[in-house]
Amino acid sequence: MKFKKTSQGSIAFCEHTPKQIEPNWFGAEFWREKSAITGSSKGRYTTWFVDASKVETEQNQWVLRHYYRGGLIAKISRDQYFFTDLQKTRAIAELALLETLYKQGFAVPKPIAANVERSGILYRADLIIERVDGAEDLVARLSKTTMSQSQWQALGETIAEFHNYGVYHADLNAKNILITDDKFYLIDFDRGELRKVNTQWQQANMSRLLRSFRKELSILPSLNFNEANWQQLHQAYQAKLQS
Repeated sequence: MKFKKTSQGSIAFCEHTPKQIEPNWFGAEFWREKSAITGSSKGRYTTWFVDASKVETEQNQWVLRHYYRGGLIAKISRDQYFFTDLQKTRAIAELALLETLYKQGFAVPKPIAANVERSGILYRADLIIERVDGAEDLVARLSKTTMSQSQWQALGETIAEFHNYGVYHADLNAKNILITDDKFYLIDFDRGELRKVNTQWQQANMSRLLRSFRKELSILPSLNFNEANWQQLHQAYQAKLQS
């Protein structure tokens, strides 16, 4: 990962990132002016999908995400964080973790770049990653169709592979898992980190995932998820998990 200074802060970029990348690339308006916005994902805030070929890069589809605060503190500061060290900013830390995992062959989106803009002791941040071709989140998939037992088992094994490497995911939930025709991906590693392997945080991750499935089921009773599915996932997870 390399850095370059900007008028307001810094951009971190990976070795495959176009070197001409500038701070305005991290704003939706830049892509809107080029008619390059291809879609969006609306959660608490909007994540943008953009066609990066509009700026003559070798990449294709990118995902642009601005960092927003959650919880009660968001009422005080919508998107500003206290700056202590560049490497510890939310965007740079997530980009670095993604780059490590991507190089190790883990099923994560290809990292592109991160932007940090400082204002005194505060900063705002953005992240660009490559869009996973043909993927949809697990809730979207399960709202339309079932998954086979082998798919549930494959998902459990995928999560175990991350945990065996010490990957702590701060928000492991059903919407942060993508599925393609033949593979599962984990996304959104904000506040994630590499930790010493132990069962305490691993099981906390799994408990969070189960709660998210149950929450989505309460919202959409027709969701194709049941406790037997969870057992298939969890048994495969436990079998793959290194002691």
